[in-house]
Amino acid sequence: MKLDPVTRGPAVVACNTCRLSTDAREDAEGRRGGALLVQALRAAQAADPALAHLAVQEMPCLFACAEFCTVHLRAAGKVGYVLGRFAPDADAARAILEYAALYADSEAGQVPFKQWPAGVKGHFITRTPPEGFIVE
Repeated sequence: MKLDPVTRGPAVVACNTCRLSTDAREDAEGRRGGALLVQALRAAQAADPALAHLAVQEMPCLFACAEFCTVHLRAAGKVGYVLGRFAPDADAARAILEYAALYADSEAGQVPFKQWPAGVKGHFITRTPPEGFIVE
């Protein structure tokens, strides 16, 4: 394994090798769901300058293989989240990035439920404490 440095700051790290769905690894053209979700995230970000401060990064396998189309939200000093079970489309990408923007603006990574975009509800898999902290 090789670690590649990336820009620090709030980021959505997408698994580019994730399955398309519970039942399918790829679409009819042989494209993985994760690769399609990365495309959708980048397109949604390019369409809205308010999302430019978020990094969209990709890597192979987040080890959430029991799920599909997974992303990891992270930022220094904040609780991180892994979300999954998304359709790799524009609506999901927009919801992920809208939540990520709220997350980036939060103090410790917690966004009040009433502010969550509908498209992320039910997609949270796990949360991880930032280095040197646990959640009370």
